[in-house]
Amino acid sequence: MEVLRVEELAASHLRLAGESDSGRSATTVYGRGGARLRQTLIALDAGQTMGEHQSPGDASLMCLQGDVLLRAGDVEVELRTGDLVAVPPQRHDVHARSASVLLLSVALH
Repeated sequence: MEVLRVEELAASHLRLAGESDSGRSATTVYGRGGARLRQTLIALDAGQTMGEHQSPGDASLMCLQGDVLLRAGDVEVELRTGDLVAVPPQRHDVHARSASVLLLSVALH
């Protein structure tokens, strides 16, 4: 079994996000071929937005560090360190109010 050091990975990707023109960095932390679960660590520099998109399946978003807004239509929810929310099935975006790290878990069909 491989142990993932999430704090180290988060720090590394926050640094990469800060150095990137896009202001973000991501890596798949779980998602082997044929798996029905994919987990992605996403780092966003303060002020960055992941533009509106559709969820590829049932999903949850956990804020590992920082402060983000998850917006879907007229509904907006703030996530802070330790918060977890089901991702809405409709189009949505994510805006980082501070440098943030998220763990996106998606059930693939």
